[in-house]
Amino acid sequence: MSFNSALLEAAKQLLPQDATLEVADVSRLPLYNQDLEHEIPEEVKEFKKKIRGADAILFATPEHNYSVTAVLKNAIEWGNRPPRDASWSGKPAAIISASTSLRGGARAQLHLRQIMIDLNMYPINRPQLLVANAKDKFNEDLHLTDEETLRTLRDLLSSLVEWTRKLQR
Repeated sequence: MSFNSALLEAAKQLLPQDATLEVADVSRLPLYNQDLEHEIPEEVKEFKKKIRGADAILFATPEHNYSVTAVLKNAIEWGNRPPRDASWSGKPAAIISASTSLRGGARAQLHLRQIMIDLNMYPINRPQLLVANAKDKFNEDLHLTDEETLRTLRDLLSSLVEWTRKLQR
């Protein structure tokens, strides 16, 4: 399991009482190919259905080459295509990231925020959760143990729930 998957597992334990979190394994989606838009693969249809059914989206991403991972970008493309079926549009969102680097995924988060403009998504601005030096914040079983990070994650999840309620009004 990666640090970001472990961060999502920690999020499940810290959710406000009236919230649930379903983690989608986007690594199983086929590579986006515009030629496939006429006959969307079944796993993509299911993924898009989950996006549309979600009240909000929580992205967890490490930073690869100053950006989000190719796997996440692929999922974003599928969720946004074809244009008449843009599944992300109007969704409240939050971003969490964990990295062994000193920046904690800051550039990936910034790039994802830029992408969200085109997706017509509404990310919360604060708190931000950028887990730097992740190997020091998780134990050997990849359970999040750092108290400050746990507190920030709890606050971020509460903010996302509040933001989602505001946007639904």
